[in-house]
Amino acid sequence: MKLKRTELKPFLDEKVHLYNNPKFIESDPIQVPHQFSKKEDIEIAGFLTSTIAWGNRKSIINNANKMMELLDHAPYEFVTQHQDADLKALQSFVHRTFNGDDFIQFIKSLQHIYKVHHDLEAVFAKHAKSNSLQQSIHQFKKLFFEIPHLERTKKHVSDPLKNSAAKRINMYLRWMVRKDNAGVDFGIWDSLSPAQLSCPLDVHSGNVARQLGLLKRKQNDAKALAELDKNLRKLDPDDPVKYDFALFGLGVFEGF
Repeated sequence: MKLKRTELKPFLDEKVHLYNNPKFIESDPIQVPHQFSKKEDIEIAGFLTSTIAWGNRKSIINNANKMMELLDHAPYEFVTQHQDADLKALQSFVHRTFNGDDFIQFIKSLQHIYKVHHDLEAVFAKHAKSNSLQQSIHQFKKLFFEIPHLERTKKHVSDPLKNSAAKRINMYLRWMVRKDNAGVDFGIWDSLSPAQLSCPLDVHSGNVARQLGLLKRKQNDAKALAELDKNLRKLDPDDPVKYDFALFGLGVFEGF
């Protein structure tokens, strides 16, 4: 379905309006960080949830809720104040290839980020460019694994500079940064702007984007993301990733 340039924006804006509303939360992993009200709890719950956001959405939500249970429903307090003995309970966790060892490593790395680098927002803001956070993601990964770590766990944080579309971490950044009047995204990171965000590119959004002529590249990689971002910025330079709701909704809910 190819739309004329003049038809594309109104069509997608209508779909954003349809899907970017509180009802979206009911079936989306973003419901997990929505259980919290404190900034640090939201950003940690969001980061852990987005990390395991691949596969069946129901199992993502169930397992992200399991993570919160294992952190005593107080993620920030657990991350910053846990003792080594507290980590044993996390060993039982598993979601696809993300296991208890990975979970424990993530908690240790998050503790390091808060102790040494102030917080997650500060780390991402430090290397932000005016129209991209891909360098920020690359630098974040370096800091996240600057403490002793398991080599296997590194695969659970994508690196755009190694040509990854980094779908999950771009989704996380959308949650944290995008100022959303509809109450889905949190917009709690004031030092970054929605104009800097990239669309979380996955199978669904990629296929829909190709059908609409927003993306030509066949692989869903960093080059495809750059192409999609460029085209979405033409539609709305201030809030390009609002169209993630349209692309995702069309793909998942409408089988577009």
